[in-house]
Amino acid sequence: MDYDRSSHSKYLILYHIILVTKYRHNILNLLDIKTIFKDIEKYSNFEIFEMEVDVDHIHFLIKSKPKYSVLSIIRRLKQLSTYRVWKYYNNILKNYYWKENTLWSDGYFVCTIGNVSKETIQRYIRSQG
Repeated sequence: MDYDRSSHSKYLILYHIILVTKYRHNILNLLDIKTIFKDIEKYSNFEIFEMEVDVDHIHFLIKSKPKYSVLSIIRRLKQLSTYRVWKYYNNILKNYYWKENTLWSDGYFVCTIGNVSKETIQRYIRSQG
């Protein structure tokens, strides 16, 4: 993968991110969650290279710029996806979360992939779900 450049820097920042549903409810297979995240990507400052959904968690391989923190990326993914999922799938989610208007657990997993090849992470993500 090629490095990105700006006027004074050269960089390649790739994150492996995992988000888990609150209470580990097995609901992601009931939602069109990939489409929602692809739409969020269009209006964000990061790229989703890989994404794979299991019933209670989702894996991402995300490319970002150094001026955006991983926390801001995760917040954007969680907040916008929760809002949109409740907008479109309210009838499904209310059976699991009552009136909580939540989808994701408070935590997350993130690691950079500096010591592992991008292809290794992509194969791992593709094998999930």
